Amino acid sequence: MIAYGPVPSRRLGRSLGINNIPPKACTYACAYCQVGHTLDMQIERREFYRPEEIAREVGNRLEEVQGVGDPVDFLSFVPDGEPTLDVNLGLEIELLRTSGLPTAVITNSSLLSLPEVRRELATADWVSLKVDSVNEDVWRRLNRPHKALNLSDILEGMMAFRSMFSGTLVTETMLVAEVNDTEQDAVDTAAFLSRLKPDRAYLSIPTRPPAQSWVRPPGSDAMVRYHDIFTKQVGTVEFLMGYEGDDFSAAGDPRENLLGITAVHPMRAQAVAELLDKAGASWVVVEDLMRNGSLREVHYSGHKYYLRRPRWK
Repeated sequence: MIAYGPVPSRRLGRSLGINNIPPKACTYACAYCQVGHTLDMQIERREFYRPEEIAREVGNRLEEVQGVGDPVDFLSFVPDGEPTLDVNLGLEIELLRTSGLPTAVITNSSLLSLPEVRRELATADWVSLKVDSVNEDVWRRLNRPHKALNLSDILEGMMAFRSMFSGTLVTETMLVAEVNDTEQDAVDTAAFLSRLKPDRAYLSIPTRPPAQSWVRPPGSDAMVRYHDIFTKQVGTVEFLMGYEGDDFSAAGDPRENLLGITAVHPMRAQAVAELLDKAGASWVVVEDLMRNGSLREVHYSGHKYYLRRPRWK
C-alpha cells in the first residue's frame, strides 16, 4: 500500500503517509530502526513506482478518509526505506500540490551531498533531517551506513540544503544509551546544528521495537544534559518521547489499513484494537494476518506491538 493512514504524528498532527519505497531499500541500517533490518542496502537513486501511480493512490486515499470526516494536516513521505532514493521524488511532490495540503519529507539526510536531491527536497513544505551524530565512529555504529557514504559530505550537503530551503526545517537526533549519549556527543552535535539553524531540533529516544536488541534509551541525566546543551546552542528544542496516541484512521478495509500502517509504523495492541473497533471489525483480522505470515507480534518496553512482515524479493 503506497498511501496509508492518516496516522497521529507528534510533529505533523494528522499525517497521511506516502510509502514511496518498497521494503526495505535504504542507505542506512540503523540499529534502532522501528521497521526492522535493511533488506536492500543501496545508494543509487531509481524509480520504484510511477509518479502518477503515487499521486493516484494518495488522491484515492485522501478522498476515502475525507469522505468519512477524517482530517488530514500533511501529506508525508515516511516510507519503508529512505525516501530520497526515489528518483521521482520531486515530481511526486509537484503532482501532490493539487491536493492543497502541505507536503513533508522525513529523510536520513544521507543523499544530501547530491545537488538534485537538495533541489527536489527544497520543493517540500516541511523537511526533517536526521543528525544522530557528527562523529564518524558513532555515526557508523548507530546508523550503519552504506560503505560508500561519507559523513563529512553529508554534513556539507545539509548546510548547502539549508541555504536554499525556504520551508520549515527540523532536525531529529535519536539518543541511544552508551552510543551517543555523552556530554561530548551533545556538544559536538549542537555545535553543528547551531550553524545549520533548524527551525526546531527534536531529540528522540527508542520507543518502539528496534532492529537491534541491544538498543535502549539513555538515562534521564543524559537526556536533561542534551536538552540543556541544545537549548543553549541551537534554540528551540523539543523531546519526542510521548506516545502519539491511537487516533489512526479506520476508513476503508481494516486489513489493508493495518498492513499499510504497520509496514512503516509499528502499532500498539491498544491502537490496533481501537482501529478495528472503529471499522466494525474483530480481532479475527489480526489472527488471520498473523496466521498467513503478514503480521508479527513484538514485545518491547512493556508493550505489545504489531508489525508487518517485509516480503523478500
